[in-house]
Amino acid sequence: MRIDVVSIFPEYLAALELSLIGKARAEGLLDLAVHDLRDFTTDRHRTVDDTPYGGGAGMVMKPEPWAQALEAVAGDEAAGGGARPVLIVPSPAGAVFTQAMAYELAEEKHLVFACGRYEGIDERVLEWARDRFDVRPVSLGDYVLNGGEVAVLAMVEAVGRLVPGVVGNPESLVEESHSDGLLEYPVYTKPSAWRERAVPDILLSGNHGKIARFRRDEQLRRTAARRPDLIEKLDPASLDKADRATLAALGYGIRDGRICPPA
Repeated sequence: MRIDVVSIFPEYLAALELSLIGKARAEGLLDLAVHDLRDFTTDRHRTVDDTPYGGGAGMVMKPEPWAQALEAVAGDEAAGGGARPVLIVPSPAGAVFTQAMAYELAEEKHLVFACGRYEGIDERVLEWARDRFDVRPVSLGDYVLNGGEVAVLAMVEAVGRLVPGVVGNPESLVEESHSDGLLEYPVYTKPSAWRERAVPDILLSGNHGKIARFRRDEQLRRTAARRPDLIEKLDPASLDKADRATLAALGYGIRDGRICPPA
């Protein structure tokens, strides 16, 4: 997979040289490059922003440096020489980033991330880019950051770790939070007793069937406690008899093909 990130603070993305993403870059599993938007300016002050039309506080990022940068990183692809790159623009006005979106993006060959700053990027850049890219404004959640770099760090890690070979044990991806619509079950390691707290006996039993059931029940309980909205999104047809019993004990019911929260 090829990933390009454009930012006025390329040093902010230095964390992408660390851990599994950094290792994947070194091994050639991820072709990841960070570009300085100021390299695509033409004035001696390397200006990337200007005052907004219509008034208002803050500054807006100028369109031409962005067009130059995006043309450079897309190359022949933007000109029709290959599959359209996906341009991801971190924005609190975008669609919320989810694990399902991470899996979808991990199937793409080329992702480009545009890190906005100030009051954002001139809207005409996104309009222009739609002729060359699959443009996707994306938000990490219902809050505002100073710029797109933090969001890009999170998204690149979430997507990059799904690329085959990046995570050493691919089975670990299957049991993570959100992989099946639920939060991950709690995990434990040695020692079996620590500061008067013991690991649940079932995990020491060696009975893999009972362990799997215990973990599934813990997923349901944890999700109900922390993210009840995810429980209500589950398809009742995907639940077995034991799942239904656990949810019933938590006060959930199933009516008209839907999971209903406790009264």
